[in-house]
Amino acid sequence: MPFISAQDARVHYEVDGQGPGLVLVHGMGGDAEKVFGNVFGHFTATRTVVRPNFSGSGQTTDDGRELSVDGIAEQITAAARAAVDGPVDLLGFSLGAVAAAAVAARHPELVRRLVLVAGWPDTTGPRDRFYFETARKLLDTDRELFKRFSTLTGFGAAALDRFGHEGLAYSLADAWPPPGIGRQVDLGLNVDIRPLLPAITAPTLVIGFADDNMIPVEGSRRLHAAIRNSRLVEIEGQGHMDWFADPSRLIALTRDFIDAPPGTR
Repeated sequence: MPFISAQDARVHYEVDGQGPGLVLVHGMGGDAEKVFGNVFGHFTATRTVVRPNFSGSGQTTDDGRELSVDGIAEQITAAARAAVDGPVDLLGFSLGAVAAAAVAARHPELVRRLVLVAGWPDTTGPRDRFYFETARKLLDTDRELFKRFSTLTGFGAAALDRFGHEGLAYSLADAWPPPGIGRQVDLGLNVDIRPLLPAITAPTLVIGFADDNMIPVEGSRRLHAAIRNSRLVEIEGQGHMDWFADPSRLIALTRDFIDAPPGTR
């Protein structure tokens, strides 16, 4: 399994497939396998798929200092450059979308096309700050309550009912969350990439979920409004993590976008 040094971190990443690079970046509390384990194989016939674990997830280790968007963006950049030559297509989910946008702004020569899934530009509004502050307090107080809160806000009501009583009980028995999630929650509370967004030059697809109670779809709308040459797709009836069970729509949207002829969006 490959590792690459980036600033004060030893970044673990997965590489599969062959062809031009496609980098998939997980979100808060996720990792390369949990988030994209049932996604990457759909691209490996024609793409070298790179899945980095940023600090707080997977086997990536660092000095334990406070996380920053720029720091995890540099971890993603280092993994992408180590795994493939030339520009890459870059997809980020949730907090990974925040970091992916920073990569595209800081390293325009690296990113050919950009896909931002359920992301947001800043955590300055009352609702968003209240959400992350509540998540942090629950994590510090009772990890089971934090898991319940994350499940209730991370999935739509219909998805939770599909889990059933046994499925929800099983989710509470899972070892999640990882030990490093507190640092990621703190980072989520301090996100503000608004100054970077005008610097993004790569064609960008922004995907938001209409029933997202964790990162409301308004975050995707604001990303779209701030990024030139971007297109917004809103998926109705979907919560933040509903696509984990069936990623076919996300895969199709991503494939159509990254395979589109140059000059198209």
